[in-house]
Amino acid sequence: MQRFFGLQITGSLDADTLAMMKKPRCGVPDEQVARFSIYGKKWQKRSLTYRIENYTPDMSVAEVDASIGKALQVWAKVTPLRFTRIYSGIADIRISFVQHGDFNSFDGPGNTLAHAFAPGDGLGGDAHFDDDESFTFRSSRGVVLFIVAAHEFGHSLGLGHSNVPGALMYPTYSYRNPDTFVLPQDDVRGIQYLYGSNSRKDPSVDDPKPPTTPDACDSTMVLDAVTTHRGEIIFFKDSFLWRSFPQSQTPQQSLIRSLWPSAPVDIDAAYESRQLDTVFLFKGRKVWAFTGNQPVRGYPKTLTAFGLPKGVRKIDATLHDVNSGKTLFFVGNNYFSYDESRKTMEQGYPRLVNQAFAGLTRRVTAAFQHKGYTYIYSGPYMYEYDLGTGTRHRVLRNSYFLRCTNS
Repeated sequence: MQRFFGLQITGSLDADTLAMMKKPRCGVPDEQVARFSIYGKKWQKRSLTYRIENYTPDMSVAEVDASIGKALQVWAKVTPLRFTRIYSGIADIRISFVQHGDFNSFDGPGNTLAHAFAPGDGLGGDAHFDDDESFTFRSSRGVVLFIVAAHEFGHSLGLGHSNVPGALMYPTYSYRNPDTFVLPQDDVRGIQYLYGSNSRKDPSVDDPKPPTTPDACDSTMVLDAVTTHRGEIIFFKDSFLWRSFPQSQTPQQSLIRSLWPSAPVDIDAAYESRQLDTVFLFKGRKVWAFTGNQPVRGYPKTLTAFGLPKGVRKIDATLHDVNSGKTLFFVGNNYFSYDESRKTMEQGYPRLVNQAFAGLTRRVTAAFQHKGYTYIYSGPYMYEYDLGTGTRHRVLRNSYFLRCTNS
């Protein structure tokens, strides 16, 4: 160790050696003494896929996505490599925030920050980040995810550790500003030894600009849909969702495709059939179905599968009434009623929305039931109804269930 880090070789744990051992670092062993070093393995292709399997609670989804994309681009800029993000299936580089799960467990906060595996099958190329660390987007008050990820992806591509202080592949972590970071020459020489130089004018990582993360406290936000799901409540907006669990005070935000990889984004409506243990997601003329996080065979289907007229091009919202077993489909100022048991639309519909929901004059944008009450969303507001009496109780902001202090 003393030789690798350029310390005086004493053979004992002197103060300098102990100080070096206490620094936060990568969990990959230091096996060679060299400027740059390689594992002897590299990818035999130039187009690689990556998948973010889960997220750290320390950062927003958009910040994690941006950090990972930028970290891969560090290597794409100086090589012929191209990285494409996928949301389902097995990727070449799988990225996860974990405490353990392979033969190389983490050690809690501090010291080992992450580890990655050399190119190959199975775990090959995968990068694991210690979920006990406090990761940041660019702040020095924590560990900058971009820097750690860029280092780990060096291992994913076949690089070992460098003993050159200042090199990205140096084993210990030190803060660097992501906005001004430039890959040091030692790392450039190492990665180009494996893959050659970049001849493209515009190297890119697929999905470099993540979608804007919606703000739960945005008073003007209009939710796309809301549904229950096995005891939790899920709120949808653009590519994202919030999951509100009974045992948690704060809903968790993530990408829709982190829960349902084959699901659409920017959905129109959603509801849960407790009888079928299935969640239905609607977008345009199509409907997707999921049991747990698995797609139901035979879906997506068209809206006509529910008995809706062919002229209906999209659903504004859906509401499953647990007491009657009926599901309401809101289309403009009207709504249809679907009998879940008989799997048919009821006769005598469509009807006017304001006949069933007093005082509701604007288009319904989302709906669900919770603890005996029905909540109808219209624009940035949510209306609380008692369907048994037809009484409207409260008018609330959309963010009420998102635990926003501004609600």
